[in-house]
Amino acid sequence: MKAKLLIFLLGLGLSFSVMAGTPVKKVTPQDNGSKYGKDSVNCIMNLSLYTEYFRQWRQSHYKNDAVKYTIGPWYWVYKNCPRSSENIYVDGVKIIKYKIKNAPANKKKALIDTLMMVFENRIKYFPDNYRTRLPQEGYIKGREGIALYQISPESYEKAYTLLKQSVEAQKDKSSAAVLAYYFRDVAKMVQMGKLDSVAVVDAYDNVSNYLDASIKRYDAQNNSRKVTEYKNVKGYVEMTFEPFAKCSDLASIYQKKYNAAPTDTVLLKKIIGVLEIKKCYTEPLYFDANVSLYKASPSPQLAFLVGKMMLQRKKYNDALGYMWKCTTMKDTSNLEEAYLLMAQTYRTLNNYVKAREVARKVIRLNPHNGIAYDFIGDLYAESAQKCGNNALTTKVSYWAAVDKYVKAKRVDPEMADAMNKKIAIYKAHFPTRETMFFYNIKPGDRYRVGCWINETTIARASN
Repeated sequence: MKAKLLIFLLGLGLSFSVMAGTPVKKVTPQDNGSKYGKDSVNCIMNLSLYTEYFRQWRQSHYKNDAVKYTIGPWYWVYKNCPRSSENIYVDGVKIIKYKIKNAPANKKKALIDTLMMVFENRIKYFPDNYRTRLPQEGYIKGREGIALYQISPESYEKAYTLLKQSVEAQKDKSSAAVLAYYFRDVAKMVQMGKLDSVAVVDAYDNVSNYLDASIKRYDAQNNSRKVTEYKNVKGYVEMTFEPFAKCSDLASIYQKKYNAAPTDTVLLKKIIGVLEIKKCYTEPLYFDANVSLYKASPSPQLAFLVGKMMLQRKKYNDALGYMWKCTTMKDTSNLEEAYLLMAQTYRTLNNYVKAREVARKVIRLNPHNGIAYDFIGDLYAESAQKCGNNALTTKVSYWAAVDKYVKAKRVDPEMADAMNKKIAIYKAHFPTRETMFFYNIKPGDRYRVGCWINETTIARASN
């Protein structure tokens, strides 16, 4: 008793510093005008006693028997002066979890209910964070949901409700643990038939966005520990989502939503995002959603994407229509790709003049793009037989083709091997000296290749 009295006397000095910083909520008449309740002396005494014993317990890493002396005074404070300190509820979680762990089976349910009430009363009496003065209900609900899931896995439905409320309130400010437990619980609810499978897809979409935002935020702060924490949770979420991530299943889930609202840009972006994450590029829904999004909210980048998908479906004229709309892109690497795809499309349509015109746009964008020179060379080689009517004129296009292959390897040395092979092939198709002599042409003469090519080159013999 003397020891307790000593602790009490010491506690009178300590209690005010312990509780400093805890916001004082406006008291009600039944509190007798004080956050310490009607019996402020007993409140301060019991608060001091429980705080001292809890400190001893915490210092032992929650292993010694100081907790046994903590429970009584803590409960008195919890019942009689609930506004006296927010630590009542923070510490109370540890205390009740200890009791649950050591209680017989027939007592656990009541104790779990008490634990949930501790969380709820913290929200009731301390709804705002004492540092930020911002509402903290979402944060507390998250801690409550995790605690319930850990100690009572069979209560996953109630835990789901709590965790969902937390994530909806906290969004990208949610802790990594809350996001992990929330997604685990959503998957559990779907597996048990309590939620439609679309719920896990929606949860995955939201949780992934929140994780990415947190990783980006902590990376900017050079907080590597937090970055690692959120990345680990992201890996866990990816692994948990995998069984639900078959492209056909995702498309089936979202097809119904798409059919109901094909112009809803928020929905369209979500559909596209989910399908892209799982690389479901061949799903018809991915194509339809992108086309619909372009119609609702056109952009050069989206026109580029839709154009490429049109090419995959061999809708060449439609593809060209979209590709021309993407030529205002600021990303020159994508713009080069777009022009090359357009050039190839015109080639497929046998419009060689237009194909060369577009390929030349690539060269103007990037004079070191050897692929464009190689492409034009192929156009010339393919035109040889079409652009002549005798033994000479059906061969001269190969001179112009080789010129382009030489240029390609000059501007891009990495293409040298491939271009040398083509040069060797088409040199063999040059006209012979005899043929050139017959048409009064000598090796080294300048020669104007006619037809659509219309370029000047140097005459060369194959032998």
